[in-house]
Parts: sequence; structure tokens; C-alpha cells
Amino acid sequence: MSYRIKELPNIGEVETKTVLKKSLQANKALAELKGILATIPDQNILINTLSLQEAKDSSAIENVITTHDELFKASLDLQVSAAAKEVQSYAAALKRGHDLVKQYGFLSTKHLLQILDILEPTNGAIRRLPGTVLKNQQTGEVVYMPPQDYDEIIRLMSNLEQFINNDELADWDSLVKMAIIHFQFESIHPFFDGNGRTGRIINLLYLVLKNLLDVPVLYLSRYIVRHKGQYYQKLQAVRDNNDWESWICFMLEAVENTALYTIDLIKAIRVLLEETKVWCQESHPKIYSRELLDNLFKHPYTKIEFVMQDCQVTRLTAAKYLEIFAENNLLTKVKLGKTNYFINQRLIQLLMQQ
Repeated sequence: MSYRIKELPNIGEVETKTVLKKSLQANKALAELKGILATIPDQNILINTLSLQEAKDSSAIENVITTHDELFKASLDLQVSAAAKEVQSYAAALKRGHDLVKQYGFLSTKHLLQILDILEPTNGAIRRLPGTVLKNQQTGEVVYMPPQDYDEIIRLMSNLEQFINNDELADWDSLVKMAIIHFQFESIHPFFDGNGRTGRIINLLYLVLKNLLDVPVLYLSRYIVRHKGQYYQKLQAVRDNNDWESWICFMLEAVENTALYTIDLIKAIRVLLEETKVWCQESHPKIYSRELLDNLFKHPYTKIEFVMQDCQVTRLTAAKYLEIFAENNLLTKVKLGKTNYFINQRLIQLLMQQ
């Protein structure tokens, strides 16, 4: 339970032969993912869809459970559960973080507080009061007590900020550093709530910051939620036994596994996108436009207002477009009260594949 957090990079030798071998594999998979991302004409398609997938599973780690149906209904501003709204907040926080990194070229504690403000609007501040402990969810046993003193938290966060942004402090591989940054942030546990979600957002933002990805679409929480026990066990093993190798290798495996999965998913989305494009150009060339096609993939659940906005057409024209796709079974029309929305079922099926 007792663990004294060391300032980075003063944690000893972490790039063992095993770690370096694993980082080589993870970097290769990540580079392939970055390359295939460039083949999607409008990357907003992937930011919208895959960030929601990441949000869904990241929230599931915190026992916030929702369905794909509720999640995409929330994007239509329909009445949904509190869990779905919380997942939407995660996706919004991830997008905000991405915007900040792209705008400023670094990631600061102030930026993290802006992200936290979206995740926890009423509790977005560094902890000032003692009493925070981490417990085993099953037994209630205290497994770790993070720093309690406000000044110590500020000092450690300042050090972490320097480590994130100053590569001269350590010449370690960027993916190795990502794993260390994640551990350090979770151990500092600077906020009253939202630490886990913020920490997982930092993973993706750091990859963008280091130009390993252009957009934050590495669906890492999918891997973590499926290996939740190992995730917490290996985090704690660093504190108990200084076992950096196992922790770093776990995170590198998460990157490699997730990158390969995401590559296959993007390839499948790209095929579906092309099939839909060819059908529309051949069967209804007068209504085809790049903006319409992008809309149907950017919004797995879409509605007339979205098409009006994206295609700059009238309500009557937007409704006509959607009806044509629905009549030909490329979209599923759903009536809810006095309104309609349209589901790209084939895209949803791809996103739901495990």
C-alpha cells in the first residue's frame, strides 16, 4: 500500500531486451495503422465513430455500461440514459484534448484540467483534501494510497508535464514513455474523480503529440477492459516490486493488439464506404456527393438535420436522399414519435464486432 512516487526519469533502467523487442513490434503495428488512416478521405469519419468506441469501453472500465444503440441515439440529441451521456462526455473530452495538442504542440496540466472539466464539470480541480485511497472493488481492501499533500501532487504533476514534453529528459522509445506516463499519472491520482478516464485519454494524446498517430483512434480501452484484472495487477506490481518490465510489456501488447484490430476495422469500413459509393454513383448519380457519403459514415445514426448541414441542401432534399438509401436497404429508417432517424446498420455491425 505504501509507495513513494519517484520523479521521472529517475526510475532506473526500463528498456530491457524484452521491452525493446516488444516496442519494435508495437511501433511496427502503429506505423501500419497510421499509414492506413491516410487512405480514408475524411478522417472525421473515424474520429466520430472510433472515439465513441474508445469512450464506450473506457467508461466500461469504470463500470459505466451503455449500448451502441443508446450511444448513437445520444448523438442525435434523443433522450438516453445517464450512462450514455457520460460516454458522450468522454468522447467530447478526447476531441477537446486532441484539439489542444494540435493547437499548442504540447500537453500541460492546464490542458488536463480542461479535459477533466468535460468529464467532471462539478469537480474539475487538483485534490486539496486528504483521504483519497484506491480500493479493491471486490473486497473493499485499500490497495494503494496516492499522495495526499496538495504541494506534493503539484510537484509531481509539474515533473510529469516536463517528462511528457521534454524528450531530452530521457531518450526512451515513445511507446515505452507512454506506458510510464500512464503509470505515473494513475499513481499521482491528482483528481478527486475522472483519473482513470483522463489517464486513458493521455495515452492517445501522447501518441498524437509524438506524431505516431495523426488522429486519436487507437481503441486502447478495448484491450484494457478485456484484461482488466491484469491491468490493475501490473500497475500495482510496479509499486510493490518495481516490476516495470511487466507493466510496460502489457501496455506495448495493448498498443500492438489494438493497432492490428483497428487496421482490420478500418479496412472493412473502407470497403463498405467504397461499395456504398459505387452503388450510389451507378444507381443514383444525381444525388451522389462526397459530403452525403461522408455523412452516412460519420454519423452511424443520422437524421435529416445532419444531412442538411453537411450537404447544404433543403430539408425536402435531405429527406429525399435518406429515403432513397432506406428504400434500397442501405439505411434502416426508424420512427420515434414525430421524428425519424436512419441507421447505417452495416457500419454498426462492423463497429460491434469483438
